[in-house]
Amino acid sequence: MRVHLIKRQTIEMFVAKNARGRSSFQNWLTVVRFADWNKPEDIRKTFGAADLLGNGSDRVTFNLGGNAYRIICKYVFGEKQVHLFVCWIGTHAEYDKLCADNQQYLISNF
Repeated sequence: MRVHLIKRQTIEMFVAKNARGRSSFQNWLTVVRFADWNKPEDIRKTFGAADLLGNGSDRVTFNLGGNAYRIICKYVFGEKQVHLFVCWIGTHAEYDKLCADNQQYLISNF
């Protein structure tokens, strides 16, 4: 199923403030645009460094820019498409702080 990315503008705003990651985010957006996923494991097949989060969160963490940035998204597999909601974007160091507080399962800044 095709992926419907929700809040692409959020990524674009982040990139505007973090220009060093521009090419990594553009590549990620291109791959997501043409992705064909039918189950969560397909996300890992597309992005080998993606981490499917547990605790029933239906969330995935994507590593971008040589591990410099992270995106946390919630995924919902519908009948005709996959909805991918951007929940959080930040640096690796900021992500580590989220994980220390177990917030990666709950945070939703966008």
